[in-house]
Order: sequence, then C-alpha cells, then structure tokens
Amino acid sequence: MANKGPAYGMSRDVQSKIEKKYDDELEERLVEWIVAQCGSTVGRPERGRLGFQVWLKNGIVLSRLVNSLYPDGSKPVKIPDAPPTMVFKQMEQIAQFLKAAEDYGVTKTDMFQTVDLFEAKDMAAVQRTLMALGSLAVTKNDGNYHGDPNWFMKKAQEHKREFTESQLKEGKNIIGLQMGTNKGASQAGMSYGRPRQIIS
Repeated sequence: MANKGPAYGMSRDVQSKIEKKYDDELEERLVEWIVAQCGSTVGRPERGRLGFQVWLKNGIVLSRLVNSLYPDGSKPVKIPDAPPTMVFKQMEQIAQFLKAAEDYGVTKTDMFQTVDLFEAKDMAAVQRTLMALGSLAVTKNDGNYHGDPNWFMKKAQEHKREFTESQLKEGKNIIGLQMGTNKGASQAGMSYGRPRQIIS
C-alpha cells in the first residue's frame, strides 16, 4: 500500500478523472454536518481532499457519525477507547461503519470501498456515501438528526393506497389505453408478400 509509486499513462488519466469528481463545497457541508451531529470533540479537518481523507481515515469519526443516528442504547459500531494505529484495525473500523450504514438503509450502490477512503483512491465515493447517509437521516425524521435539514435532499417515501374490493373489481373491467384495443379488428383483406409464382 505505502510502496506505490506515481501513476503513469492511462492509470494517471483515470485517477485524474476520479479526483475531478471531488466537490470542495460539498466537503464543507459534510464537515459542518459531521461536527453538528457528533459534537466539536471530533475536531475539524484541514481544507481539501487530503485533509478530509486524513480526518476520516482511522474510521473513528465515521463510527461516531453513524452511532449518533441511532438512539441511546442501540449503537451499532463499537468505538475503541484509543484510536486504532495499526492499518488493519483502522480498515476494520471503516468496514464496521460501512456495515452500519448499510443496515441504516444506504444502498450498496451508494457505498464506497474501504480502500477508496484509506488510500484516497476515490474520495468522491466517500462523499456520495455520506450524502446518502445524511439524506436517509433527514428523511427518517426520528429526532436523531442534528444540523440544517436543507443540507440534504429528502428521499422519496412510499405512499400506500388502499382499495376496496368493489374498486378492484371495477378496475378489471376497464381496458387501459396503453394496452390498445382490438374492437373491430380482422384480418380480412390483408396479404403478406407476393403470391407464389407457378411456372410450367
């Protein structure tokens, strides 16, 4: 991991495109939310992609964030007393955050991979995961979200409709216009291709 040299050619182009997706304004909003959600004890990162990555890298801030979205007594991630210093422990802490975020409702397509954060491979993916988590927290509106609700978009919610038996029976008698109709249709007068030629 630490022995990697600079990227060249296509690898560099791909990494450059990934890095361009990172949003500095979104970083500020996410930092404000994390501090509002977890309290000032989490500190603040240095500005920029690298500072944001270093702040989140050991997984402690992320773990505190996801724990703060649950009521007291049901915290999903165990946070060690001292921040982990060994690489595999830090990666394990990030993996615990990802599992808790998935259990909270973040879809797999919105999740980043552990190396995206730990090796700063794709910090834009980390931002997407945090945005999805914030949107879910605002949408749930269970009193555990702290901060400005306008920082995140509310997700669409299910709107169930109940129909009576008579309404359901009535609906079976109607042919929707999308289905078309075959009233008055016949094959009379239709011909397919040329007639068979018989040569003697």
